Amino acid sequence: MGVSGSGKTTVGVRLAAVLGVDYAEGDDFHPAANVTKMAAGTPLEDADRGPWLDALAAWLAERSGRGAVLTCSALKRSYRDRLRASAPDAFFLHLRLSRGELERRLAARRGHFMPPSLLESQLATLEPLDSDEYGSAVDATPPPEDVVRAAVAALQR
Repeated sequence: MGVSGSGKTTVGVRLAAVLGVDYAEGDDFHPAANVTKMAAGTPLEDADRGPWLDALAAWLAERSGRGAVLTCSALKRSYRDRLRASAPDAFFLHLRLSRGELERRLAARRGHFMPPSLLESQLATLEPLDSDEYGSAVDATPPPEDVVRAAVAALQR
């Protein structure tokens, strides 16, 4: 989980390979209307995210007991709770970065529908993991291999 540009896809693909489990990119589950809205620079509202979260939850539920890696923003506790309703053992790995690093990464990214201008709204919406949530936050500044090692260590704890 994390805001746009935090490295979710890069880390998620590698983590799934290390763990030997299925991988899915949450952006692929967005309805076309959501993609159009974000591409136009308009932040999504909770109502926009509902069908998307339901699709993500269904994907996780289909892999119950087998393990999987799903990358998605999961910015609010209520979104994570909605995913947990279908996948009670879901472990959330929050990829954290400084605002400056996020801005640098987004400015360098090409071919993604999410414009850098939406970073502010994502940061405003972000609710870090609460102490009672099953998960961990890791610094996503180091090279992806190091972040994956930190993720595996967090899962093992």
